[in-house]
Amino acid sequence: MRRLSLLILGAAIGAGSATLVSQTSLLSGTSAIAASADTYRQLSLFGDVFEKVRTDYVEKPEESKLVESAINGMLTSLDPHSSYMDPKSFRDMQVQTRGEFGGLGIEVTMEEGLVKVVTPIDDTPASRAGVMANDVITHIDNESVQGLNLNQAVDKMRGPVNSSVTLKIQRKEAKDPVEVKLTRETIKVRPVRARVEGDIGVLRVTQFNEQTFEGLRAGIDKLTSDIGADKLAGFVIDLRNNPGGLLDQAIMVSDAFLDRGEIVSTRSRNAEDTQRFNAKSGDLTKGKPLVVLVNGGSASASEIVAGALQDHKRATVLGTRSFGKGSVQTIIPLGGNGAVRLTTARYFTPSGRSIQAKGIDPDIEVLQEIPDELKGKDETKGEAGLRGHLQNGGDKEERGGSSAYVPPDASKDKQLLAAYDLLRGVRKGATNTTTPVPN
Repeated sequence: MRRLSLLILGAAIGAGSATLVSQTSLLSGTSAIAASADTYRQLSLFGDVFEKVRTDYVEKPEESKLVESAINGMLTSLDPHSSYMDPKSFRDMQVQTRGEFGGLGIEVTMEEGLVKVVTPIDDTPASRAGVMANDVITHIDNESVQGLNLNQAVDKMRGPVNSSVTLKIQRKEAKDPVEVKLTRETIKVRPVRARVEGDIGVLRVTQFNEQTFEGLRAGIDKLTSDIGADKLAGFVIDLRNNPGGLLDQAIMVSDAFLDRGEIVSTRSRNAEDTQRFNAKSGDLTKGKPLVVLVNGGSASASEIVAGALQDHKRATVLGTRSFGKGSVQTIIPLGGNGAVRLTTARYFTPSGRSIQAKGIDPDIEVLQEIPDELKGKDETKGEAGLRGHLQNGGDKEERGGSSAYVPPDASKDKQLLAAYDLLRGVRKGATNTTTPVPN
């Protein structure tokens, strides 16, 4: 079977979202189509314009940037997910796909122009050196972080394994800054976090990288052991604001809860390139009830998992409508010159639904209480709200985004509380309650 991969690039849902396949998977079976004479005339026109800009522009342009911009302009005119990736962007994508990198082991955010530690990751250089949540990093290798954006600061803290970096940290209770020298190690991103909620196991899946399925399997085993198989009421699979990731991981995560049947199919311009991916025997949860949480920030691989479990009636999908990212992109490496990301197919749920520009409708819709200051700002535009998006190839009805707000306080999270009630056999505060929790 030709290997497909699906990936979301960037931290935010939107034009950076992409469903990716390798160059050999979809393009290998596609016959070349000869360009027309008119096309060659247009290419000649491009050459003429390029030469004029190169020789006559008021300042000497950087020719490589001109070519990159022309390529990117061609690709972005197709749809929001086709683009050119320069070498650095391509390397960053590969790092995100692997889910591991040379670094220090801290989750950070930008606050008032400074880098603030959200939390150190257990058993990493940062945690062993005593870096604490809410520490403010003011300097990296004696260079002030003032003026850097978050990505630039993170790039400076990442680097080759066994190399060193010095951080200057300001701590609220300390008058003088603390200076720590750290040696970078291989850091693995934790895409799955498991926790016990009474008799319910909660699995929060934040992205689909190469570590996701193993993290999910370990989480299921730990929760089953901690709660006890006989006392376990079921699992909540929280996919809210998960922008997606690798297709093979989405397939394996779906397969973890299914014994048989199709998980997803991809269909391109050429019918012979259609691919279908089926579940293998074996349910890691031994048939325990499932509730899958989605919202307007759940895209791509998240929608594949939610759609597969919904179509097979293996889980109840609860929350708000998902993002609606249902297209496939092929990544075509260009040697040392980055890569082209090109939309080549749509994917379909087991029942044949294309969710492109529509999203997955939850079986049970539960709306959050939105704080006054966030009202009107809590909704994503969704795929249908992106300019130039690929049209839905089947049902022409398209819909915009839905709320992506998740309260930071779990005790006020109506969707999560509704999932607990559903697994415990209590129904309240929800609409469209048409699907029972499978057993």
